[in-house]
Amino acid sequence: MSDPLAGFPPRYLRTPEAARFLGLSGRTLEKHRTYGTGPTYRKIGGRVVYALEDLQDWAGRGSKTSTSDPGAGSVSPAKRHAAVSPAYGRRDER
Repeated sequence: MSDPLAGFPPRYLRTPEAARFLGLSGRTLEKHRTYGTGPTYRKIGGRVVYALEDLQDWAGRGSKTSTSDPGAGSVSPAKRHAAVSPAYGRRDER
């Protein structure tokens, strides 16, 4: 079966549409963007847009076949990562 969108340019979704597509809230998707844990996005004329293919690829990283399957990757939660402070060697929440 051929792809019905073949030959058409990629479809881009704004944050609310992309969040609905992924089953997330718009705020969660914004947090992913801020922390660098989310799908690839583009800024066009100051607007944030997501390509459907990028959303599908990002969601696909979390694919598993069972609870014991380590999978090929993972989808990180939308939260800040702790950084190591070079001066003290401690973890510093940023």
